[in-house]
Amino acid sequence: MKSLKVIILLALMAMPLVLATCKGKSGQDDKDRTASLPTIKVTHEFPDTLIVGTIYSPASFFTLKGDTLGYDYERICRFARENKMEVKFHVASSMKELVSFLENNKVHVAAYEIPITAEYKEHVIHCGEQNVTYQVLVQPLSKDSITNVIQLIGKDVYVIHGSKYEARLRNLDSEIGGGIKIHAIDNDSLISEQLIEMVANGRLPLTIADSDIAQINKTYNDSINISLKVGFPQRASWAVGKDWKWLADTINTWAKNNNTIASAREIRQRYFVMNKHHLDSMRALGDSVASIIEASKNQSGQIDYAKLYKRGAGDISGYDRLFKKYAATAGVEWTFLAAVAYVESNFNPSAVSWAGARGLMQIMPKTAAGYGFSEEDLSDPEKSVYIASLILSKSNKFLQSYISNPAERLRFCLGAYNAGMGHVTDAMRLAQKYGKKPQVWYSNVEEAILWKMRPEFYNDPVCSYGYCRGTETINYVRQVENAYRVFRRYDAKQHGKK
Repeated sequence: MKSLKVIILLALMAMPLVLATCKGKSGQDDKDRTASLPTIKVTHEFPDTLIVGTIYSPASFFTLKGDTLGYDYERICRFARENKMEVKFHVASSMKELVSFLENNKVHVAAYEIPITAEYKEHVIHCGEQNVTYQVLVQPLSKDSITNVIQLIGKDVYVIHGSKYEARLRNLDSEIGGGIKIHAIDNDSLISEQLIEMVANGRLPLTIADSDIAQINKTYNDSINISLKVGFPQRASWAVGKDWKWLADTINTWAKNNNTIASAREIRQRYFVMNKHHLDSMRALGDSVASIIEASKNQSGQIDYAKLYKRGAGDISGYDRLFKKYAATAGVEWTFLAAVAYVESNFNPSAVSWAGARGLMQIMPKTAAGYGFSEEDLSDPEKSVYIASLILSKSNKFLQSYISNPAERLRFCLGAYNAGMGHVTDAMRLAQKYGKKPQVWYSNVEEAILWKMRPEFYNDPVCSYGYCRGTETINYVRQVENAYRVFRRYDAKQHGKK
């Protein structure tokens, strides 16, 4: 059995660590720091390659399913493309380090929202679109929602001890004359996003968060209300170093262009407004199998395949024959492939996610290209299932020499299918470093992948793939396993199996 160190080394060798262009595969430049980065020569014309500084975050720059995404990432790629430049990214571990990249001419531009304050103006030139954020109250969606800060008197509000949210809440309490029941949670394992989720599922009554983080989380939890502002506005934008005023002027002009504004609006809609829910399998699976199968009926966009893929009596879906055909390729039971399709798309071959994943099995176009298929191919259910089977097979074979238990290994494969193998190997290394079992998913590696929502962990030296929304991956693995159990029992009953 190979050691974890060897396994991870092989994984990293298989996945490029340098994000050379916006068209390339995701990764980073191996934790480059200011001292090791070359200095950029100051010019007054566009370089062949735009060197961009950024920070991993749930909105600006992150990887998902082996692809690079982010609101600022997509916009800077568009700027570079329109000016015929390639792009290379240097990922900083903090705002302080990002500003040092600019000051020392290690990057041309920081495509990350740096607060527009007197302090930062001494070091950088702000440029491009200005975004305004507030601290907002996060509360359950209700007809009795709080609409005025005065209504917080007598209410229990939970924040993380020592955070800026606690400071703002205590100031607000003073401003309204007292009476807010402030609960400062002294727990190093919690972050703002988790408190928001706890409000969404009813475990906490109220919390406070930055409006941009709250907006992103509302796209995953539509049961929250984030409309009440409780803080002051904070402007932020991209920035360049003091020697690059001409570039700042160029970015400012580009940002005011009508096409740029329209594009930014569309990108913002996907990241901050569009619902990102996976199918709520946990709720659906509480119903009968018949109800689950019924959910696959009458999905819009299936007209092209309706005659080819009819759901027969006793079938789980209209695509059962495809799952059976490619189950051996994937190395799984056909009902496992069916469960993945159900959670991914609700058996809808025309589904397109907010991130651009397509088809029955929700595969990213760049992933399909790696197997020799086009984006258009992903609309074909058979090609979608075939590619998915190849992905699962590759993950399974990669992990086989380390995780001997087949059922355990499939959980890791599901985690990789959802988030990307890079995030899973990061979590395995974190688990090993911090006393968890790196070969066990539940309560071990799944907990470590949850840690990758926190900067102190995704910036840990053992990690190479940055921020990951671990809650989604944890829920995904559980949802697919639950669907698999139901479908397997249903299939056994239909065919008289024990």
